[in-house]
Amino acid sequence: MTDLADLIPAGAVRIRAEVADWRSAVVAAGALLEEAGVADSAYTDAMVASVEEHGPYIVIAPGFALPHARPSDSVTRTGMSVLRLAHPVEFGHESNDPVEMVVALAAADSDQHQQALAQLAGVLADAEQRRRLFAARSEQSVRRGLRPRDAGAAPAGPPPATDPPSRGDDEGPTGADRAAGTGTETHLALTVCGNGLGTSLFLKNTLEQVLEDWGWTRYVNAEATDTISAKGRAKEAAFILTSGEIAKTLGDVGVPMEVIGDFTSKQEIDQALRRIYDV
Repeated sequence: MTDLADLIPAGAVRIRAEVADWRSAVVAAGALLEEAGVADSAYTDAMVASVEEHGPYIVIAPGFALPHARPSDSVTRTGMSVLRLAHPVEFGHESNDPVEMVVALAAADSDQHQQALAQLAGVLADAEQRRRLFAARSEQSVRRGLRPRDAGAAPAGPPPATDPPSRGDDEGPTGADRAAGTGTETHLALTVCGNGLGTSLFLKNTLEQVLEDWGWTRYVNAEATDTISAKGRAKEAAFILTSGEIAKTLGDVGVPMEVIGDFTSKQEIDQALRRIYDV
């Protein structure tokens, strides 16, 4: 497993970067990956193209964006860069604009960076750590701000009973009902982004924390995926969590879908689960 600090090469942090708009912010973050030998310019172009195609789904928390693209030959090795903007810029996100911090991810595969993203999600979910990170004035202070603390956030509220989940409606069999089976099988939850390896992993991590708080980890299995795979597997799922932009791309897939604004917010996901399961 790879720690967050291990994926940020020396020099791949830029403080008080001057950028004109979201596109130049993504390009600047990509340039840091290029300078570190993590990826080439084609990967930076792919990150920009992903936002042009799917919208500002990479803005996953207030003031924070995670540009990324699919693994490709443009990526030499898995790595990340950090760009703190001198002046926040608009990405077009309904609730999380303007963006102050950009962390670009280049993944050589779908596995190595998962622990690092989980650590980053924990940092952003911690109000004090987030404040320190956004106020960082040097590469060293950024790296200190990215170190995870042992103490986790408290549950958003008292968890429901730990009985196997079931939908509370009378609309006939749904993906949740089929997944429930006899009450001993596991529901499938899909967290979805454009590429299935960046923002969707962030959302998956936070969902799993809420499920652990509820005592439901044995009942609900979360999987991060992309839009194409999600459309194909939707009928297998009990529910889908995603961003507003990706929800528009998916359309009506026949199972409950909840739009999450802040992918680091346990409270927001807790409330979504309560709506899905009527608890």
